[in-house]
Amino acid sequence: MTERIEGTWSAPGRVNLIGEHTDYNDGFVFPFAIEYRTTVRLASRDDARIRVSSSFSADAVEVPLAELAGLFPDRRDEVVEWARYPLGVAWALLEGTGTDAASVTGVDLAFSSDVPVGAGLSSSAAIESATASALNDVWQLGLDRVALARAGRRAENEAVGAPTGIMDQMASMLGQPDAGTFLDCRSLLAEVVDLGFARAGLELVVIDTKVTHAHSTGGYGERRAACERGAEIMGVTALRDVSVADLPRAQELMDDVTFRRVRHVVTEDQRVLDTVQTLRESGPRAIGALLDASHTSMRDDFEISVPELDLAVETARAAGAIGARMTGGGFGGAAIALVDRERVPAVTAAVESAFAAAGFTAPHIFTVRPSEGARRDA
Repeated sequence: MTERIEGTWSAPGRVNLIGEHTDYNDGFVFPFAIEYRTTVRLASRDDARIRVSSSFSADAVEVPLAELAGLFPDRRDEVVEWARYPLGVAWALLEGTGTDAASVTGVDLAFSSDVPVGAGLSSSAAIESATASALNDVWQLGLDRVALARAGRRAENEAVGAPTGIMDQMASMLGQPDAGTFLDCRSLLAEVVDLGFARAGLELVVIDTKVTHAHSTGGYGERRAACERGAEIMGVTALRDVSVADLPRAQELMDDVTFRRVRHVVTEDQRVLDTVQTLRESGPRAIGALLDASHTSMRDDFEISVPELDLAVETARAAGAIGARMTGGGFGGAAIALVDRERVPAVTAAVESAFAAAGFTAPHIFTVRPSEGARRDA
């Protein structure tokens, strides 16, 4: 076997500024790509096989390209979980384009990453988007960024078994420096919206609680099922089609838990729209109340927060944050706080002190900046 080095590609993780659990309800989200990235080094092979390895796992996996169709989705449990992401993308690209596995070159994919795992910053989408970008180029599939994001979502849904929406992959593929991606998850129309954090002297602080979560199990699936149940009760395709004005009727028709799940999604959609409008009209210092309201809704209506996230949010606000909320799928992960640049040390110290006093594991606190999406690096 001979190899020929093709180069390296990378894709970022993301922070979701606002719009949680709205994506799989055909709603609106407003994430941005961050500077932390996953890089894949690709070498082509002449043996029609795909091999994936990484610096963050001792498990390397190698299979014939022709066998991917037999592995996913029915036999995915035979593959170590991290490897399902890149192998699933390869499968989704071949399947989605009708490309014969025998017609493309074998590849060796070696991954490295500085995207914090478990912090709700979508390290999984970074792997998927880097893989999709590399294979699209090397296999000359000619797909656009939206199609590559779709392949990443299919890999996560079917090859991994995590019932996520498409927000993470779109943010990773479409990110722009100093801007957010305002995404309509039904039409997949995306608009770059200036955030203005730098001009306003603001930093986006991430507070990684170190509480781990797993999207493919338990509560995430239950919340999605409740949303689907609510849409069925309201006679709509998805909760995107329910307005805030419809909520009194929804409350009459639903049990309390289903109604509160629905109310979160419906009001969160409206908060995304309000955030984009407020940024355009008044700038980033005016969005704090919307961030705060988002956290309250996730804590009380969607019930996906944990004590560590609540403490991080409450402490950041008390220490002077403009607004704060948990971000990501919930049940752990990270909170974000929009903070005046000069207040970042005080907010950091306050949160660290609060966690120590509560007996919680020390959080990892850092800032992120809106950055470029997936790209070929060399």
